[in-house]
Amino acid sequence: QVQLVESGGGLVQAGGSLRLSCAASGRTFTSYGMGWFRQAPGKERDFVCAISRGGNIYYADSAKGRFTISRDNAENMVYLQMSSLKPEDTAVYYCAATARSSLFGRQSYDYWGQGTQVTVSS
Repeated sequence: QVQLVESGGGLVQAGGSLRLSCAASGRTFTSYGMGWFRQAPGKERDFVCAISRGGNIYYADSAKGRFTISRDNAENMVYLQMSSLKPEDTAVYYCAATARSSLFGRQSYDYWGQGTQVTVSS
């Protein structure tokens, strides 16, 4: 089992920045690829970005150039640095962990955090 707890969400003006954190506990953190997803009201949970066990990084087109994912294996942490935020980035952001090699689909992930709300005002 892996337990995931997100933090760092909040209200920010358009153009601002936020850093989300995800603390992982349980089994060996380095065994898991880690992803961030987001879900806006009335919409599906969408892939934002992911970082593999080996440190390979992938971004959705909506995140490229604005968001940065990183992981600290010594601290069992994953971070999502978000900048140039837009109102359409408003959503609940979820951290997820997978032991599978595929990192893009939410069905690949076995463990999820409870989510943290990000609201971007115009």
